[in-house]
Amino acid sequence: MIDAIAAFFANIALAFVNLFQALFSPGSWLAWLGGLNRTTGGEADAEATLAAKESLMRFVYYGASTELFFVVLLVFLGVTIGGYFSRRFLWGVVRGFEGVLNLLGRVAAWAGLIMVIQQVMIVFLQRIFRVSEISVGPFGTAFTRDLSWYSEELKLYNAIVVCLCVAWTFVQGGHVRVDLVYGAVSHRKKRAIDMFGSIVFMMPALLLIWLYSWFFLWRHLITPNPSASDTLDRLITKARAVRWNVETIGFSPNGFDAYFLFKVLILLFTATAFAQACVFFWRSWLEYREGEMSAGRYLDRDILGDETAEKTAEIH
Repeated sequence: MIDAIAAFFANIALAFVNLFQALFSPGSWLAWLGGLNRTTGGEADAEATLAAKESLMRFVYYGASTELFFVVLLVFLGVTIGGYFSRRFLWGVVRGFEGVLNLLGRVAAWAGLIMVIQQVMIVFLQRIFRVSEISVGPFGTAFTRDLSWYSEELKLYNAIVVCLCVAWTFVQGGHVRVDLVYGAVSHRKKRAIDMFGSIVFMMPALLLIWLYSWFFLWRHLITPNPSASDTLDRLITKARAVRWNVETIGFSPNGFDAYFLFKVLILLFTATAFAQACVFFWRSWLEYREGEMSAGRYLDRDILGDETAEKTAEIH
């Protein structure tokens, strides 16, 4: 037990170092964004390519590592401790995160309209005009795909709505609550239940989803395939042989061939939902401390047409 406690605080201390290195030495894990292959040749280009490959492997390793977990925990604890001493600071964090998540969800929700319009266009082009393919793009840079490609692409729009609107729906109170005791208890007990649910259910579940989906994504982007059991040294050793191997397999010969985007959306869903879990904990804690009058404070809720009419009638 004592060893576990000592290891926990040792990892927290190392998280300061890891966070500092990540912020002030971004090239060690982001150099791969500049490209993994140099075509001009030469020893310098070969060394730069190897450095980029090693940075990619560091990125893959740290993306679902113990080090990242403790950095995230450090930031969460830092914001929470800061909120203990300054409610104004914590309210600012809550409002900032909820504003970003609301904006992301409101923008992503338009994918539903695009999906409907595209489906209508496909029906007309296929059934009435007998078109077999669609070209999109100006100035001779047309993007041409078979009509079946656009038909299967509709699933991507649906996935965008599902994955990127989860946190927004949570902020808006649109999630389904199975209420056994919640509605009958006092304000402070409700906030205590919310905090408990955030810490015990939401965050651990999302962490597990992240751990599995991170390597699930990268196994369909690069080769040799990385594994969750690989150490950093082993991944660095694999760096010399690493190359892009982006998944381009569709369900039909001319169908949608960018299914790796769905795996990216899983990670985006997990990240935004985890951020909302943290924000929900902080909001519940603030409302617990400030009492019932603070319930829903600064909450940016969407107002539907019927609600707008009701409020207008109340004013007049």
